[in-house]
Amino acid sequence: MANKIEVKNLLEAGVHFGHLTRKWNPNMAPYIYMERNGIHVINLYKTAAKIEEANEALKKIAASGRKILFVATKKQAKDIVADRAGKANMPYITERWPGGMLTNFITIRKAVKKMASIDRMKKDGTFLTLSKKERLQVDRLRAKLEKNLGSISDMTRLPGALFIVDTMREHIAVKEALKLNIPIFAMVDTNSDPRPIDYIIPSNDDASKSIEAVLTHVTDAIIEGLADRKSDKQAEKEGKEEVAAPAKKEEAPKAKETPKTEEAPKAEVKKEATVEAEDLTKVEGIGPKIAEIFQSNNINTYADLAGKSVEELSEILAAAGSRYASKNPGSWPKQAKMAADGKWDELKEWQDNTKGGIE
Repeated sequence: MANKIEVKNLLEAGVHFGHLTRKWNPNMAPYIYMERNGIHVINLYKTAAKIEEANEALKKIAASGRKILFVATKKQAKDIVADRAGKANMPYITERWPGGMLTNFITIRKAVKKMASIDRMKKDGTFLTLSKKERLQVDRLRAKLEKNLGSISDMTRLPGALFIVDTMREHIAVKEALKLNIPIFAMVDTNSDPRPIDYIIPSNDDASKSIEAVLTHVTDAIIEGLADRKSDKQAEKEGKEEVAAPAKKEEAPKAKETPKTEEAPKAEVKKEATVEAEDLTKVEGIGPKIAEIFQSNNINTYADLAGKSVEELSEILAAAGSRYASKNPGSWPKQAKMAADGKWDELKEWQDNTKGGIE
């Protein structure tokens, strides 16, 4: 169970300190408690509530098997993000954000594969056949790639979400995520614009203690989601084994015992229950909030989503608010159809080769 969020602990970590009043963004007004000595003070009760909301969504994404990419290139956040994201087994960017990291992901993957090919050269002895100058050049290239992309070497597809520390500094990452409909979680200070962010955590994004306090809660929730995924897989595996074993023994009695035909409706009821639990976030571009919006409009399964037109989905998003009206649902019915037909390998390949699910 993730640690309970205590306002007292957030206060001790300095999460409530905002920026100078003259540097504030008016859109952050709902999250500001007061002004003192020319500095805005953030309402920590709202911060705690927003952390809880973000944790629930992150837990669902982690449980679905998607990766959450952490982004923090400022000095005071680098080491903390690398440590906490590493413990949660999630990718992170702590050096310069490579332009096109998301919108040109295929090229980034080629750079990562180049790093893997250099490692293979060193293992099979090909590296030793190069001249001294060439070996030096290859080593330098490997070091550069490791520094910038080493932390995302396991990220084989676009992430299910971004967690950003300081949206002002990481504005390029925000723009790329918005273009690809990737949900954004972020620590937002009083000088930042919260409108493009899906899950806002109003907090001090400059102090290392504040960053560590928020990230500890966030990564604990992700670790919990991964643990739930692991236990669900294990339970599913054990359940299949138990069903398969007695099935062979009960074949003979079933032919004689006709009254047991009443058990069929029970199996159907179970199937309906599992259909309702289909995870729409596996469709590229749909985050937990959009999934909730669709569920409130009776779109609960991949088949329901596949049966809707792009215009109908756009109308539903527009009715949910201006934040969702800009989302592009163009490929969602197509992806949902593949998911409904059980073509998961085909869907994954399509998502890997398409920028954020936008054709």
